[in-house]
Amino acid sequence: MPASFDNLLYDLDAASGILILTINRPSKLNALNAATIADIDAAMQRALDEPAVRGIILTGSGEKAFVAGADIAELTALTPAQAARAAEYGQETFCRIEESTKPVVAAVNGFALGGGCELAMACHMRVAADNARFGQPEVNLGLLPGYGGTQRLPQLIGKGKAIELLLTADQVKADEALHLGLVNHVVPQAELLGFCRQLLTKIIGKAPLAVG
Repeated sequence: MPASFDNLLYDLDAASGILILTINRPSKLNALNAATIADIDAAMQRALDEPAVRGIILTGSGEKAFVAGADIAELTALTPAQAARAAEYGQETFCRIEESTKPVVAAVNGFALGGGCELAMACHMRVAADNARFGQPEVNLGLLPGYGGTQRLPQLIGKGKAIELLLTADQVKADEALHLGLVNHVVPQAELLGFCRQLLTKIIGKAPLAVG
């Protein structure tokens, strides 16, 4: 596995066993392009193989966006066959997160739209900053959520509300996301990573095989 990634920061605190993966495309509001998804996939494989990693926090760089969505400029250049394969690879990558035997917490530090909302939902738990926004706006572009959003959203918030959000493309603020069950906690932006560290510290203090 690479020691570093082009679009992702890999920061392991060996003392605690907590790994922070930070999607690092701030100029694009951390939008997901093919290279970023490949980095997430490789980083997750590395984390699962690295015994020192006991828990993972996934977040975005800056205070505006967790992941603002897919990289639309890249998507528009794809053929239908290429787009189908890109969706399949994204689904495989997000399933790797969901099926991880090490707990993964999404620290949602801002906009989590489209692929960003799908990425957060693939994590085992979600903690939102109070400025976070969630949504699946793909219908505005004549698209469907490609990375599992049509499946995970109803699992988390129920079929009726999920269909409403998928068809209207409405955005959900952090407090409503908490009410719906889309996130586990809402905290001030400045406390987000600290809260996630505390949550993971509590979890990884339990029996690792049972947690896994």
